Amino acid sequence: MVIMLKMKHKKPFYSILLGCFLILLGTVTHAQSVKNDTMMVRGVIIDGDTIPYQYISVVNIYAERMFKNRREYAKYTKLRRDVLKVWPYAKLTEKKFNELAVQLGMTKDERVKKALVNKTEKEIKERFEGELKNLTITQGRILIKLIDRQTGNTSYAVLQELKGNLSAFFWQSLARLFGNNLKAHYDPYGEDAEIEKIIKTIE
Repeated sequence: MVIMLKMKHKKPFYSILLGCFLILLGTVTHAQSVKNDTMMVRGVIIDGDTIPYQYISVVNIYAERMFKNRREYAKYTKLRRDVLKVWPYAKLTEKKFNELAVQLGMTKDERVKKALVNKTEKEIKERFEGELKNLTITQGRILIKLIDRQTGNTSYAVLQELKGNLSAFFWQSLARLFGNNLKAHYDPYGEDAEIEKIIKTIE
């Protein structure tokens, strides 16, 4: 027996597709209102006619979820809750990592680099240390995976690059005591496929 359960999803503030059309509409309106104006756009030639075109972002459409039983539904609901809990931290890590990478690339002075790393670490710790301490082991495991997804580097590799081998080894050892692995890779087509689907619905 298959039980179909409706799930509530947060509606995005703006539709990606609608936004693209509005941009195109604004372009056309502007072009019509300004005389003798030239605007460069992409185009394609079809049967001798040049037709302008514009790329739009991919929109993923998923069928309504179907669950075999309430236990499966409860399991999915818990996973979705955990993903939503740690997703903002994964996005913050991505932002801070990219910002720091740019700053570190602008200097060769090791003392300056160390100061930049320590400053970033202090900012994150002061703002989020209390919240991160309240994460469950499962939520921590998901966050480790999502950091790899967002930065292209495992948490271990990030620590190793920014804080050195000793620090990375220490935190990896500590993580292993709690059943986590900082070297874990994100696998959107394998064991993390369900997490990937959840993220696609909230991005």
